[in-house]
Amino acid sequence: MPKTKHLPNSLYEAIHYFADKDVALTFLVSLRWPNGVTCPACDARNPGFLKTRRIWKCRDCGRQFSVKLGTIFEDSPIGLDKWLPAVWSLVNSKNGISSYELGRALGVTQATAWFMNHRIRRAMQSRSFAKMKGSVEADETFIGGAAKFMHKSKRRRVIRGTGGMDKTPVLGLLERGRDGKPSRVRATVAKNLNQRGIRGHVLARVEKGAHLYTDTTQQYGKGKLPKVYQHEMINHAKEYVRGQVHTNSLENFWSLLKRAIKGTYVSVDPFHLASYVDEQVRRFNERKSNDRARFVSVLADIVGRRLTYRDLIGANLSPATTQG
Repeated sequence: MPKTKHLPNSLYEAIHYFADKDVALTFLVSLRWPNGVTCPACDARNPGFLKTRRIWKCRDCGRQFSVKLGTIFEDSPIGLDKWLPAVWSLVNSKNGISSYELGRALGVTQATAWFMNHRIRRAMQSRSFAKMKGSVEADETFIGGAAKFMHKSKRRRVIRGTGGMDKTPVLGLLERGRDGKPSRVRATVAKNLNQRGIRGHVLARVEKGAHLYTDTTQQYGKGKLPKVYQHEMINHAKEYVRGQVHTNSLENFWSLLKRAIKGTYVSVDPFHLASYVDEQVRRFNERKSNDRARFVSVLADIVGRRLTYRDLIGANLSPATTQG
């Protein structure tokens, strides 16, 4: 936790607290360099501070740097007095905050707010690689536009079948809470839902011997899963709960994810869907924390996660091809 005093507890307090640019700078510096400012280039300590520009100059290598260097804020002309309330808003809004709403609140354009939101989502990506254990639920969902809300001409062009066809699949795992700890979830955008993909997803993220609860989707009932885990399935055509056998906790997460996408963001391109999933996963896993703790937790992950606009829009990707 930063050493600055009287940290805000609400968005209202955060806006007033970080309106002072010196206070905002001191807050971020104490969070990033709790043991003193260090040069990012040579790790030298005690660099000189250029007060008029709010940057440092290393006495060893001569490099100048700001607190934004190497973070999601790098090369952004937006000041910390706007960046920090923006982080607070996205991290603590249960259903997210649209770029239009954020733009109006901060006094920036919608395009700028959209880029800011995606930078913050990059910091909200989970870095945990610990396998899940105990009682684990596995399920999948599909994200995409509902046919009934489409214009007739678009429906003819886009919808080719029922169910999940032409939608983007998302695989999810939920480790049920135990010993006073809340449940936690991991979710991944998938290319397809074939048996190999689902089996590999579970095997890579769930410890052997765990209690695995799924529905009766064909991909879960075959292969190695019943041999590796204490696997029980629930047939949703007949029942939704049978004692401890259910996927209701993960279904709850899906409802939160879809509420954010359909209610707040309205239309999400499949290319960016993983970022929106990461956003909701982070909020869900830290739902028992207070607003200030969630805010500080995300800011602790801003270093090394710079996102350029070209990377965001996929400008550096090779053109798609159908050739073998």
